[in-house]
Amino acid sequence: MTEQTSFTDPAPLEGGPSAGAARSQAPLGLAVEEAPPEVGAASSTEEATSRIQATPVVGPVPTTLIESLSEGRVSGCWAVKVRQRLAKRSGGEYLKLVLADRTGSVEAKLWEAVDECFECAAPGTVVRVEGAYSVHPQFGAAIKVDRIRAAREGEYELDDLLIAGDVPFERLEADLRDLLSTIQSAQLRALLERVFGERSEIWLRFREAPAAKYYHQAYRHGLLDHTLSVAQAVSAAASAFSGVDREIAVTGALLHDIGKIQAYNDDPLAIDLTDAGRLQGEIPLGYYLVRRTVETIEGFDPELAQAIFHIILSHHGKLENGSPVVPATREATLVHMMDNLGGTLGSFDRIERELREGEVWSRFDRGIDSAAYFAARAA
Repeated sequence: MTEQTSFTDPAPLEGGPSAGAARSQAPLGLAVEEAPPEVGAASSTEEATSRIQATPVVGPVPTTLIESLSEGRVSGCWAVKVRQRLAKRSGGEYLKLVLADRTGSVEAKLWEAVDECFECAAPGTVVRVEGAYSVHPQFGAAIKVDRIRAAREGEYELDDLLIAGDVPFERLEADLRDLLSTIQSAQLRALLERVFGERSEIWLRFREAPAAKYYHQAYRHGLLDHTLSVAQAVSAAASAFSGVDREIAVTGALLHDIGKIQAYNDDPLAIDLTDAGRLQGEIPLGYYLVRRTVETIEGFDPELAQAIFHIILSHHGKLENGSPVVPATREATLVHMMDNLGGTLGSFDRIERELREGEVWSRFDRGIDSAAYFAARAA
């Protein structure tokens, strides 16, 4: 991430280009919302800019994790996930951000000096924010921003900002290697070695990639986490249903989301689709990657290849969900079902992580198409 040029009072804010800004801007939305009345509002743009700018800070900034925010004044360093310029009912614009750390995310709104503060808050940057946190009974939690600037090196701990899975990478990789060792077909082993071999360029990208932008396993190693859970579930279920070729099903499960290494960027602070991901989609990208890999294996059985290709192409289950074909084999059906289950349960993990202390019900969540309930668990 490119270092930001910070500002000092009372000069104008000068947010330098960030890694997130260089990649792309978040899509700009169009909405209308009225700024709440505020005490001591500035009488001019110059006064507003001066008030919103932060004074220099030296050393680490005390930061409250988002899950622990309480109503009142807050300050700290958080990562920008989303940035939007939106319209006020009274005219002009305000800036809406989604700020995040390893415990969750929160909306933040800045009602003045939008032009001056826009550049320092590109997705993928870390910002120092001061403001007022409140929870609206209808619209939920938000921070009304008074001051914002790009955070400086040393003001935050990166580990506090990065969401991580519950299972260490070393355990995930060991479990993957164990599962790979159960495949007996020489051709499937050759294919999997080209993808997941320790020196494979594909593996080096796969191991770092997220599984999604937001809904499930949206973190470093998330793609490995999701893929392994799906493949393990497929392996376990294959023996319970007659007619399922376990090796084809497990191989397809291990490869079903491989296109995500090209569909998503590699910035853990601002996971987003790449141009290829937007223009082609992760399923076609995965299909072509596996097809090209198969073509490097001399004498690979065309029927076996077709069975694997079909699993990749159909794993979203429906045409309206992005699959060009629907599952037409036992193996493809099993992988689709387990992939859907894995993604849904991954959404529960995310929702539970974002709950505030004492809460047992979440808000409605698109990832599960419902609210989620978390009963107290026995110690």
